[in-house]
Amino acid sequence: MSNVAGKAYVMNVITPMPPWLTWLNRLAYMATRAFPSTLAGLLGLTFIHFGRWAIVKRNQWPDLGQGKQNLQNDYMLFSSNFNGTWDQYLDAFSDAIPSGVDLYWISSTKFPHSIPSTPFKDYIRANQLTTDYYFNATPGAAVSDIKAALRVRRAVLSLVEKHADLAAADFQKAYIAELCKVQNDLGYQGYAPVASNDTKNADANRADYVAHQQKAAATLI
Repeated sequence: MSNVAGKAYVMNVITPMPPWLTWLNRLAYMATRAFPSTLAGLLGLTFIHFGRWAIVKRNQWPDLGQGKQNLQNDYMLFSSNFNGTWDQYLDAFSDAIPSGVDLYWISSTKFPHSIPSTPFKDYIRANQLTTDYYFNATPGAAVSDIKAALRVRRAVLSLVEKHADLAAADFQKAYIAELCKVQNDLGYQGYAPVASNDTKNADANRADYVAHQQKAAATLI
């Protein structure tokens, strides 16, 4: 499915910015780097793997054979990876750092603010690019799963150190103690619910067309 790899969803959004307003975003990013506490609400959201805002000037687009672009706007690229649904992620943005979200998109054309959330979601949907190829090193594990696995690993290593010095009865007690500490970390890793119903429905609707195109391409080989 587009935008999804295992439990993770990737979001890439490109929004235009009038060149005479780009400096506002640069100033906002400088302030964020100087005062990381402004991102405290966002950093507390453990289901986010990665998030980045980057400014692409209108004369910085690479020439991949299409020729030099003559663009009127600068652009802001927002790229993020997260667990959960598309709606949950954007709702978390609106709830956790609404003023920060408004600041990061302050120069973007027609940005409606993060509250209320419906116009904000409509804006993101209109400017989001479909990600067809997305590599995920741990597709069956979310961030919380990986942290849980690391806690289990530390418990096992602790038992390894104790094994040589403890009698069998004492080691059994140590084993039970460590097991009690990590029993909630022994969950099952697997695929999460569909991250985007819109994407799922779009894939289903175009399935016949894709199959037809693949069949036609096979006959030409």
